[in-house]
Amino acid sequence: MKLITISLFAALLAAQPNALTPQEAADGWILLFDGESLFGWTSEGQSQWRAAAGVLVADSGGPGWLRHNSVFADYVLKCEFRSPPDGNSGIFLRSAKEGQPHLTGYELQIYDTQPAGYNTGSLVGHIKAKEAVKLTGGWQSYEVEVTGNHFLVKLDGKTVLFGRDDKSKLGHLGLQYNKDKKIEFRNIKLKPLGLQPIFNGKDLKGWQVVDTPRAKEKPVWSAKDGQIHVEKGPGQLETEQTWDDFVLQLDIRTNASGPAHHPNSGVFIRGDKNGFWTGYESQIRNEYKDGDRAKAVDFGTGGVYHFQAARKVVSNDNEYFTKTVVARGRHIAVWVNGYPVSDYEDDKPEGMDARKQARIAAGTISLQAHDPTTNLDFKSLRIVPLPR
Repeated sequence: MKLITISLFAALLAAQPNALTPQEAADGWILLFDGESLFGWTSEGQSQWRAAAGVLVADSGGPGWLRHNSVFADYVLKCEFRSPPDGNSGIFLRSAKEGQPHLTGYELQIYDTQPAGYNTGSLVGHIKAKEAVKLTGGWQSYEVEVTGNHFLVKLDGKTVLFGRDDKSKLGHLGLQYNKDKKIEFRNIKLKPLGLQPIFNGKDLKGWQVVDTPRAKEKPVWSAKDGQIHVEKGPGQLETEQTWDDFVLQLDIRTNASGPAHHPNSGVFIRGDKNGFWTGYESQIRNEYKDGDRAKAVDFGTGGVYHFQAARKVVSNDNEYFTKTVVARGRHIAVWVNGYPVSDYEDDKPEGMDARKQARIAAGTISLQAHDPTTNLDFKSLRIVPLPR
């Protein structure tokens, strides 16, 4: 009976719109649409977009597109769309922020009567769908795998396109609206591809300890059974390698000693080698006020420390959670268990001090030991660079 109940719960969770299952979150999937708001998106042009009843809708205004603020290179994208049979829309892949997205990147067609034959399922102007698949007026699904110059497109579970094109290697994802052609999207989720481990699971090769002379009690770092464990502090463990733009994913567990203990830590990116707590910090602290997860304490897990608090504390102490950090130029976005919690654009003058300047130069990635009560585990640390 218990197994049946658990299986039923998992099935119901999987069926919820705009949500990830625990397994999807652990596998590195992230939600681009939270089901409630336009968080993480920017409207370009004259189109009017809104979130309503778990759906992204555009049905008024002039031509335009809804651009996701983060940039990705290789990934699997899944989404559902609903268009009238005479609709005309599309999904932009690897498009630039400036210019026309179908020219700077690719347009995955949602339109059955394109004059040159690039109908639904095609990459307009580049690769035509193998066979015609019509818009039904109901919910339909796309699954798109983009790897290097390879494109694989499935529509309603059926492969309709497989081909190559070299025009664009990375860029923004976007949703198109054409005047008087209502379009709806939901369940927009993405899994970054190409991530490689930066922790071998056995020892701290490739990492180095950086201590502070102020510490009365130095942290103790260890590697065992696929985990990096740390107790006490303050201090940090930093990579020997450096990165500028990247997608980083890692699993974290804060080991609380009681209900009032919320271990404080962080992941620093673009830091100075041997510099103590430098670069941008993606906070780790699973604490919130008044029983309201929207009231993060001390910026909250996934917040960009000093600059933007997490809009929701998603994770819990004593449970592993997955954090995804996407850094591209001045933009930093963070997901916790696949839920988007921060979306930060640094508009300060460019320089090397992330506290006072926009740091876009390459730097180390560091794990923080915050204080004598620190007790955390890290595992499955993996990264993929994004070309500039």
